[in-house]
Amino acid sequence: MTIGTWLFTKLHGALVGTDAEGNRYFQNKRVIPGRRRKRWVIYNGVAEASRVPPDWHGWLHYTTDATPPAGGLQRKAWQKDHEPNHTGTDRAYRPPGHTLSSGDKPKPHYEAWRPG
Repeated sequence: MTIGTWLFTKLHGALVGTDAEGNRYFQNKRVIPGRRRKRWVIYNGVAEASRVPPDWHGWLHYTTDATPPAGGLQRKAWQKDHEPNHTGTDRAYRPPGHTLSSGDKPKPHYEAWRPG
């Protein structure tokens, strides 16, 4: 968090809630008729947008005006746990045939055109 964000939050922010990771969610204290109140998150640690849970993401982007309950929304059996963004790491997804993936390059499902 920068000094500007900290100062803006102190002067204009009203704490709405926190999530399981310790991220804090704020909205503007002032209500202006006909306009939405600004909403933002202060991350606990590294500012990584993928660390915002889906229930708080919906609130941040005005999909819902209801704040999630403490502990978050009840998870479905098919929902996976959060995994950080692996782009640029050894755990990044590499499709078959990628220059850095292991194994042989797969044979294409087509025959390349050759002028003749």
